[in-house]
Amino acid sequence: MGWARSAGTGTADPCSGQQPCMEPRESWAALAAGGVAGVCVDLILFPLDTVKTRLQSPQGFRKAGGFRGIYAGVPSTAIGSFPNAAAFFITYENVKSVLPHGSSSYLSPATHMVAASLGEVGIQGLYRGYKSTVLREDLWSWKQGHVVDSWQSAVCGAFAGGFAAAVTTPLDVAKTRIMLAKAGSSNARGNVLAALGGIWRTQGLSGLFAGVVPRMAAISLGGFIFLGTYEKTRQLLL
Repeated sequence: MGWARSAGTGTADPCSGQQPCMEPRESWAALAAGGVAGVCVDLILFPLDTVKTRLQSPQGFRKAGGFRGIYAGVPSTAIGSFPNAAAFFITYENVKSVLPHGSSSYLSPATHMVAASLGEVGIQGLYRGYKSTVLREDLWSWKQGHVVDSWQSAVCGAFAGGFAAAVTTPLDVAKTRIMLAKAGSSNARGNVLAALGGIWRTQGLSGLFAGVVPRMAAISLGGFIFLGTYEKTRQLLL
């Protein structure tokens, strides 16, 4: 956000003293752009998430549904994604605007990461890992001497999301097994470590990383679309 100025005077806005202040128009732009970005991600990438979940199913991909009905449930997901994504970005932008950062290249990444951490409290599963994304954006901005373009923000999101997806796949497999577990089974108790141990004993490394390719593809593309769409939409609105 730029520094808030009083009209025609060039003096700092009294609402913030020496701190940047987010104008209502900027808040609405962040809200709308975040919601649009979230819906775009879910509509485009929903099939990949469905395929990933079925690959992780203990009954096997074909018995879990294969490629049938891969868009089943997308309307409710898309409806829920708008407020989730909007909440993330409005929180992120507002927190970033009130935290001190000034022109310091050292303090700026920390400010953005704190804002992203608070923003992620309002987002459920749509796109995580924004903290690592903004760190990459800050480093890229610092190296080239100006703020990253929308396509550069999208690239940062894709790399950050893909790496996070690969590393956390075993936890995602355990979560899927627990969610699909039959009542009374060991996984139904919700113990993640026990679920991971059971997968390792029965299926080994391939079981722990079941669905890693579609998961990485979905989250990488999700990061690219989510952040790229957000930045571009926000620029158009402003």
